[in-house]
Amino acid sequence: MRVLIVGGGVMGCAAALALRERGVRTLLLERAVPGAEASSAAAGILGGQCESRGPGPLADALLASRAKYAEWVTNLVSRTAIDVGYRVCGVLRVGDDASAQDDMTVEWQTKAGLRVEVLSGARAREIEPALSPEIKRATYFPDDGQVDPPRLLRALMTACVKADVEIRSGTTVERLSIESGRCVGVEANAERISSDAVVLAAGSWSSLVPGWPSGVPRVIPARGQMVLLDERAPRARTIVFHKSIYVVPRGDGRVVLGSTLEFAGYRKEVTAGGVAGILAGAIDAMPSLSSAELSATWSNFRPYVECAMPLVGASETPGLFLATGHHRNGILLAPWTADRVVASMGL
Repeated sequence: MRVLIVGGGVMGCAAALALRERGVRTLLLERAVPGAEASSAAAGILGGQCESRGPGPLADALLASRAKYAEWVTNLVSRTAIDVGYRVCGVLRVGDDASAQDDMTVEWQTKAGLRVEVLSGARAREIEPALSPEIKRATYFPDDGQVDPPRLLRALMTACVKADVEIRSGTTVERLSIESGRCVGVEANAERISSDAVVLAAGSWSSLVPGWPSGVPRVIPARGQMVLLDERAPRARTIVFHKSIYVVPRGDGRVVLGSTLEFAGYRKEVTAGGVAGILAGAIDAMPSLSSAELSATWSNFRPYVECAMPLVGASETPGLFLATGHHRNGILLAPWTADRVVASMGL
């Protein structure tokens, strides 16, 4: 069996590696450099609980993937000797006032046997001393964590190479090859490449590929602007969500801040307003960040679908499988997605 994977981000690489583990010949096609788009630009929050506002299929997927993460990362590290920055550091969602939404989150997660706690501002500052004294309340998810996406992508690519995944960079897929209603490969760089199955994992560009199934929701780009600070010496240590922003301390002085949510098409600008809003929210939550060095800014596109649930598994077109539409949870959902793709092929 031969499988083509369109897209060399975390989804494409994770699926390729899972397929090779089952002996499937795998060719990964990437139009640029593998991992150069949303995957390596993400914050890397493994928010199985903080991103689950209510029970349902999405929460089930987030929690299942988080449960698999330690084993998945251990496998990657053993293959590559690359530290991917995996840490269970906990997440604090903070606010000035009580939140009815958080109360409902705590109720259903407690009933589900998950660790979650509502804290006073004082108790929250025991966990994260850098929090503002104005913070009166927090919801704490101690089992959520993080990974460093650029390191994760480097490890995934290295593992794929060692597993003999064939990788072609600089390859533009012009269309899916459909014969008698079945996907039998792709046309790329004026070449017909045949396969037994195709996995479309092209992120925000997925539904732009001619041959995208008409009955499947389209994937659109949701721009997110990001900021990197450098604390010397490091002070922040816990991931903090505050209003519409988040603070992700890497533990070595680097602090990733995000993010905006903008439907601006495929425009990858970093704007003054976007950066200002992120910095204001972060400093409001953790005032000591005001003295950190502004190290870098960037933006990229999250693959957004209106149905909220990512598009993973067999499509309505035989031979075509999807691994896209993960929006802001792509890094977390990589192990779950790889398993779903493999299972949907009956492997």
